[in-house]
Amino acid sequence: MPPHCDSLDGPVVTAARRALDAGNVDVVLPFVPEQGEAAVKDVFQRTLRVRALDDEAREVADRLFFETVVRVHRAGEGAPSTGLKPAGLSFGPVIPLAETAVETGTAEPVSDFLSEELNRQLRHRLDEVNLLAAGKGRSVRDARRYVEAMLGFEVYGHRLFQAMQAPVHHGHSRAQGASVE
Repeated sequence: MPPHCDSLDGPVVTAARRALDAGNVDVVLPFVPEQGEAAVKDVFQRTLRVRALDDEAREVADRLFFETVVRVHRAGEGAPSTGLKPAGLSFGPVIPLAETAVETGTAEPVSDFLSEELNRQLRHRLDEVNLLAAGKGRSVRDARRYVEAMLGFEVYGHRLFQAMQAPVHHGHSRAQGASVE
């Protein structure tokens, strides 16, 4: 997973800000695993008390709360927390498209982009296989280069298929083929 969830403008910190503004920890709890709720609730209550002192205390307390929520979130993903990342980082073209898809309810921009990229990658990789196929009979070295490219193309396709069959997020998914009703 890209460090999207670790950034100050990512969905986890955005939910944490909303929770603080609303004075309601439940706003951020969906982003943390059940076993992390107690830690988040504890820091949330302490943060609310410290925020009332002054602006500097508020800033420090908020930062601690954000770091706690992100750390607990990442632990729930089975990933280490490497600290908060600044806002405005680029996560590539897919994350913004996926966020827009969630907002609009349509997957077409993501699907179109990924389909175009997939076709470009497959054409490029197969072109390399075809180019090397022409010279594979010249030497063992050339045959090895062909085999490397050919197997690479096949494994690339296989891994893409596996990725498409992977659970939705962190191992949580409906059964394959289950409908949403």
